[in-house]
Amino acid sequence: MSFPWAREYQPTNGLMKFLDEKLPLPRLIYGAIGAGYPVPRNLSYMWNFGVLAGFCLVMQIITGVVLAMHYAPNALVAFATTEHIMRDVNWGWLMRYAHANGASFFFVVVYLHIFRGFFYSSYKAPREMIWLLGVVIFLLMMATAFMGYVLPWGQMSFWGAKVITGLFGAIPLVGEPIQVWLLGGFAPDNAALNRFFSLHFLLPFVIAGVVILHIWALHIPGSSNPTGVEIKTEADTLPFHPYYTAKDGFGLGVFLLFFLGMVFFLPNFLGHPDNYIEANPLSTPAHIVPEWYFWPFYAILRAFTIDFFFIPAKLMGVLAMFAAILVWFFLPWLDKSPVRSGHYRPLFRIFFWILVVDMAVLFWLGGAAAEEPYVMFSQLATAYYFLHFLVILPIVSSIEKPKPLPYSITESVLGSDKDTAPAAAN
Repeated sequence: MSFPWAREYQPTNGLMKFLDEKLPLPRLIYGAIGAGYPVPRNLSYMWNFGVLAGFCLVMQIITGVVLAMHYAPNALVAFATTEHIMRDVNWGWLMRYAHANGASFFFVVVYLHIFRGFFYSSYKAPREMIWLLGVVIFLLMMATAFMGYVLPWGQMSFWGAKVITGLFGAIPLVGEPIQVWLLGGFAPDNAALNRFFSLHFLLPFVIAGVVILHIWALHIPGSSNPTGVEIKTEADTLPFHPYYTAKDGFGLGVFLLFFLGMVFFLPNFLGHPDNYIEANPLSTPAHIVPEWYFWPFYAILRAFTIDFFFIPAKLMGVLAMFAAILVWFFLPWLDKSPVRSGHYRPLFRIFFWILVVDMAVLFWLGGAAAEEPYVMFSQLATAYYFLHFLVILPIVSSIEKPKPLPYSITESVLGSDKDTAPAAAN
């Protein structure tokens, strides 16, 4: 977004002047994350998650590249090279634990980022493209994480690959050819391991490219804020540096305390013990589960147990699992309220917290056994999940009466004697 009061970049020495003329990278950085980028003055710590997600991506790429130097994508030695990294490579154990737990923390940050977007309606105009690119990033993350989980070639890696790729077999006509194409054969083996390794190495750089587009799209309308009121004057803004670099730095410090505590003291807490057993196609684990960050969508997949007319239950589950994420693409048009922030939408706020509880239940059910009463609970939670986005959200956005909004961002921070503007006017 172009602000007339944004500070212009002024090189301070000869080298910076030369760079600014020949390769204006300092100017670009100054305008993107420096003092030349004004942002709303009322951003809370809920706006830290974007920076934390970027840090996680960089950390995953660096640790992943180091691990790739010592890993062999061959079914005969993949498990052994993973153990070699842990036992023989200098600091290999740290690289692997940081990478494995980094994926979990990456998803924690992104889930919080998404639900912050739900509450503050960050998907509304003029920020639809930012939201849509964010959903694309999430889908790419899920594909990357799934392929990475296969690489250690433990029991859960092998059977997870077999079960998840087997879902494509439920698609009529083209399902089985797609499954064979993904695996390079009829079961996970060398071909599948090579393909998954190649894609797992490549996709983070694709994610990085989409992240650049995501940030570019963000700079056109500017950041949202807790009130949902757009910037009106210079008084509504602060330069990103030093105010928000300091705030993001504090948030990053807190994040690193939790992350390093997990890496050094509970490195296997989020993993599965069966994955420390080498893959055996002749021995099926008693309870096959994906990584925890897939659990809500795995619960939705398993919620369908009865054929619906000519549609098999397995196909219904696969379609519902993908639809659970794809429905997010339509949020800018499903939520018709003129008010963005959940702080000023009392009815919306109630249903938002019900959705949070429902999602927490789906997380729990995704890791539970595929038996009663968990299947029934999954069906109820899945029904509410889709009901929230497709029915409740459009109705609530049409009928609720929002609270009055502050006239400006400055007023929401400092207070004012002015009358607040009508909600619909913002």
